[in-house]
Amino acid sequence: MRYPFWTADVFTSRAFAGNPLAVVADATGLSTQQMQAVAHEFNLSETTFVLPPEDKEHTFRLRIFTPAEELPFAGHPTVGSAFVLAHAGRIKLSGERTSIVFGENVGPIRVDIRAHNGKPVSSQLWVAQLPEFGPPAPATEEIAVALGLDPDDVLEDERDRPATVSCGTPYLCVPLRSLDALRRARISWEWWNRTMSTHWTRAVFLFSHETESKDATVQARMFAPVFGIEEDPATGSAAAAFAGYLARREKLTAGSALWVIDQGIEMGRPSRMEVEADAAHGALTAVRVAGPSVVMSEGHLDL
Repeated sequence: MRYPFWTADVFTSRAFAGNPLAVVADATGLSTQQMQAVAHEFNLSETTFVLPPEDKEHTFRLRIFTPAEELPFAGHPTVGSAFVLAHAGRIKLSGERTSIVFGENVGPIRVDIRAHNGKPVSSQLWVAQLPEFGPPAPATEEIAVALGLDPDDVLEDERDRPATVSCGTPYLCVPLRSLDALRRARISWEWWNRTMSTHWTRAVFLFSHETESKDATVQARMFAPVFGIEEDPATGSAAAAFAGYLARREKLTAGSALWVIDQGIEMGRPSRMEVEADAAHGALTAVRVAGPSVVMSEGHLDL
């Protein structure tokens, strides 16, 4: 059987930047084991497999795999898959904005595809699960050593401190004191395995309020060797969870907020994610993550 696929760079408007993604546009007939093998073969941060919807209210069923495991939800695969399907003509665009729904393992995910002159430009997902805080973070000293940093490099004050947050995929959010500390961060494997192997999450989202770009809110990096990737250029699910961290930090109780996250710069894959959150009566009511994509290749798998 032949299975068509596309690859795209996600959360960027130019080629060879952002986070690469492979999209198998019609995976009907593939087993879970085959999907995992294909994701391992592509060896990108994630590969998605598009299937007929299981619910009549959904547009497609979307399954997401890293080289090592299936994920219940991930941002750049969701945003990028919608863009690719619109590019491939599998989603009919209706004006400047077209809404679809992916059935994912966390529930239905709405995605708005923005178009110009009949062609997709960017896409924006709405999370199915609002940010939730998890168990306490490991001790600051342990986090620092696991990241090859000094304890003083990790911020811990009234507004910023390490915290665990999830929108379906959990992350340990770690605020760093400077851009220099962000650049110096490296996984120290002995300490990483000792500190993170038994924690609620083994994915770490590092960030600095000091940024290279004047219009970015934070600059970030994401380490997740458990997913089969040591570092990720752009992590939409982490950005969505991070909205919960920022909303609490900035005491967002009503109205809306917009934050701009730059990621992947240290990897030579600069990416930009726009994160929006709505709040009412002291609680978040919606979180959205948006960004452009660029289609890079088209082909087929012989399986």
